[in-house]
Amino acid sequence: MARTNDKSLKEAIEQMLQVYKLRRKFDETGLVLAWPDIMGKSVANRTKDIFIRERKLFVRIESAVIKNEMVLMRSNIIDRMNERMGRKVIEEIIFL
Repeated sequence: MARTNDKSLKEAIEQMLQVYKLRRKFDETGLVLAWPDIMGKSVANRTKDIFIRERKLFVRIESAVIKNEMVLMRSNIIDRMNERMGRKVIEEIIFL
């Protein structure tokens, strides 16, 4: 029988992430790891570097053609990534 102050494991982890201010870093790491799923293998295979700093996604793509296409799709990529996390994690993409 559950007591009223019992929390689910998910709720406890969410609370811990908030208390220790780890939520943003956790979300950022999740997005970097999800890059191949979000963008597909052809883009992921040509991604040389990817990281997030202060809500900005930095991406280095080795193909100029793919990079140019991604510049045009910038807002769509931001939307897809934020949708994946269920919250606004990325505000801008910078192509290196």
